[in-house]
Amino acid sequence: MGTDRSIDTDLRAVAVEIVRDLTEAGFVAYFAGGSVRDRLMGRTPTDYDVATDARPEAVGDLLGNAHYVGEAFGVMLVRRRGHLVHVATFRTDGVYSDGRHPDSVSFSDARHDAERRDFTINGLFEDPLKDTIIDLVGGQADVEAGLIRAIGDPHDRLREDALRMLRAVRFAARFEFEIEEGTAEAIRAGAGDLRGVSRERIGEELKRMLSHANRVTAARWLQKLGLDRAVLEGSARTAETIRLGRLPSDAPYPTALAAWLLDRAEPGDEPPMDRALRWSRALLLSNADQDSLCRTLAIHETLTGTWAGLGIAAQKRVAVRPEFQQALVILEAADPDVAGGVQDRFQELVRTGLAPSPLITGDDLIDIGLSPGPAFGGVLDAVYDAQLEGGLRDRDEAMALARAISESDEAGL
Repeated sequence: MGTDRSIDTDLRAVAVEIVRDLTEAGFVAYFAGGSVRDRLMGRTPTDYDVATDARPEAVGDLLGNAHYVGEAFGVMLVRRRGHLVHVATFRTDGVYSDGRHPDSVSFSDARHDAERRDFTINGLFEDPLKDTIIDLVGGQADVEAGLIRAIGDPHDRLREDALRMLRAVRFAARFEFEIEEGTAEAIRAGAGDLRGVSRERIGEELKRMLSHANRVTAARWLQKLGLDRAVLEGSARTAETIRLGRLPSDAPYPTALAAWLLDRAEPGDEPPMDRALRWSRALLLSNADQDSLCRTLAIHETLTGTWAGLGIAAQKRVAVRPEFQQALVILEAADPDVAGGVQDRFQELVRTGLAPSPLITGDDLIDIGLSPGPAFGGVLDAVYDAQLEGGLRDRDEAMALARAISESDEAGL
């Protein structure tokens, strides 16, 4: 939800105009797919697709300001009053020999267009001029029953594009629906086919799942249907999802990955960091997401291991990292008592200055005759640690310590 109603009203008005223009020109035109489903569910659509029997060239001539975004599939993008609406010609798809795109398409009618779609809840049409739903695949009943059901033979539908198995899970989790048993069985039987899907598409689907508040439902479906093996390129597991299920609804994607990774840990597994790198490769994580995942796991390991024995400076250096709070959230989900102790200590560190500006810089060291080199950073780090520990009151004391350290280093040479 959360969509600005005024934005939706304006967009819907534009989409209705497009349907009206097509209809008045003698064509059949409906809203199609997600916008129809969402309105039936009381949700605010974020976009509108129009399906019509008008051929693409007729759409362009009639509506103007339109250009192809899928010429082979009869899809055009129409811009009107700052809004974009996809307008697609009713079609029937041929064989999907590449497991993603039909080898051929032929323009057809509303029934054939509905029957080529993935799930019944996405195969609905709406006539906004008559305020009626056109349901040719039983989608309205499945919306009311809360079911994700493949259109036609589920095995055929999923073989056309194996990514539809993940889409079924994402829709089930997002809408809190069940997956109809025949569709679920087809997913279980075809789970291995997911290995033929590009890692980029798989990674993007998982990111959409785990970035949603209902992420734990998605993870449980993936495990229940045996999709986790292909998604994560590891073994299938029915792990308890305690950490993942207790994350805040707005937890970032890398945090969700870290929580799920820890939930799925079993004796004999490779170290968490090794699994994180394997998952990163399997999901084609961005560098930023991979770094965040690995840093979160590293800090979590510190919090569950050596944290209590670290000195003040070392604790502050850990606590100031961006992933500290994310690791703490994961720890709290599994062990609230330990997390509470860490949180109390964190508040103490904050009160004494978690990340104060350094009292001296490299320029100060140069001013006292030090030359940049291997020992240069070590002096700055040692002085800053003393500052974090609370042992220095001002710049003069910091400079005195820097001189003492540098002289000691020289004497040691």
